Amino acid sequence: MSFALSSPKRPGRLKSIAFLALSVSLSACGMGEVRRPSADVGNSSDTIAVEPVSQTQADENYDQVVTVAPAPDMTEESAEPAQDIQPLSRAEEIPVQNSESESDESYGYPGSISDPISRGESSFAMSGSEISCRTQLKQLGVVFQEGQPINDGGVCRIDHPLKVSGFSSGRIKLKPAATLNCQMTLAFAKWVKGDLVPSSRLRYLSSVNTIHQASSYSCRTMSNQRGRAMSEHSKGNALDIAKVTLNSGREIKVQKPGLFSFRQRGLLNSVRSDACSYFTTVLGPGYDIFHRDHFHFDLMERRSGKRSCR
Repeated sequence: MSFALSSPKRPGRLKSIAFLALSVSLSACGMGEVRRPSADVGNSSDTIAVEPVSQTQADENYDQVVTVAPAPDMTEESAEPAQDIQPLSRAEEIPVQNSESESDESYGYPGSISDPISRGESSFAMSGSEISCRTQLKQLGVVFQEGQPINDGGVCRIDHPLKVSGFSSGRIKLKPAATLNCQMTLAFAKWVKGDLVPSSRLRYLSSVNTIHQASSYSCRTMSNQRGRAMSEHSKGNALDIAKVTLNSGREIKVQKPGLFSFRQRGLLNSVRSDACSYFTTVLGPGYDIFHRDHFHFDLMERRSGKRSCR
């Protein structure tokens, strides 16, 4: 043994022994063997080995899965003539819905508006003064309905007529219902409240029940005489009163009173004088033959600004 260690070949043998020992240790640690990859399926402890795929086989599989479709030939598509497209008619473009209610109530505005752009048929065409006038009528308790525009040619027209049937929230009736413009209606309502009712209570101890009118809107000349100027009635700007019925049942006719009709004379004189504060024209019995049986009230505009009360 001493001979072997002392021989000159001892270093070479030591290297061989060290190499063998290293190989054995590496083999024990598992470094000398390469395991195949495995896939874990579920919670099972078994594993499924995945076979390695060669590069050639991978390329073949890729070609089978991924295919690129050729781009369409735009020249063939553009060569086909386009079909003619007919434009839709106006009725097909915008469907029209009928928004009219089946009820005949108009709630203060004209119903059955066929053309909302037309000034005569559109409630939106009302001026601020027209709207304000109607607000005052409601505050005074005037009973009225909106009417369709009136246009009989020339000055015979009312853009926004009212059909007036009562005052004081219906406690005072107007028979028959009068067709007037709003300003004339407002002036008459103020006169009823501020003059006629207080005067009748003062002289007859009874309020007014019904006012009987003889003429409202009418397309005619003054006093219905040929050659004269058009009457304010043709604008809905005048109203004729022939009789007043009180709550007591007494009837007061507008005519020249008898010699001993003191209360009737006092009432008619008071009405004639005080009405000039509300109207620009007041004509009654004694003025002429055409006004012998009624009061004529209107809102005629005169250049001089004067009022005519006779």
